[in-house]
Amino acid sequence: MSEQDKTTLSTGIELLTFQVGGQEYALDIMSVREIRGWTKATPLPHAPSFVRGVINLRGTVLTIVDLADRLGMGAAQTSERNVIIVVHTGKETVGLLVDAVSDILAINTTDLQDPPDMSAAECEESFVSALTISEGRMIRVLAIAAALPTESEEAA
Repeated sequence: MSEQDKTTLSTGIELLTFQVGGQEYALDIMSVREIRGWTKATPLPHAPSFVRGVINLRGTVLTIVDLADRLGMGAAQTSERNVIIVVHTGKETVGLLVDAVSDILAINTTDLQDPPDMSAAECEESFVSALTISEGRMIRVLAIAAALPTESEEAA
């Protein structure tokens, strides 16, 4: 997150923290629309491996992204304990399959630190927009746009 981005935000931000593959991540709570229990998704042919399929969300077709698979941790083993975090990015609404939701953190934006610079050769895109430490835990702030399927991936 650039210094300009930090200064344009208010001095405080609320993050929803959650578990994926034994690791702790967070999202800006303003992008979260709802949290739902796991619902089996209907698979779509030729979808990327990290797209579990779609579910019916009150008459709307909602794409479900397996966040563990998208982050390179392998497909999640689903159970009734899994959770779908419904997020809206301004362009689209998508469900993120995670292991569990932890809590809500209210932090000062000055506590957000840029992630280490990874060269393009090591990773295609960064899924982490910032890092913060809370109660001795290192929490990765998810770059939602990077984690969602791109139009070319959806067309595959």
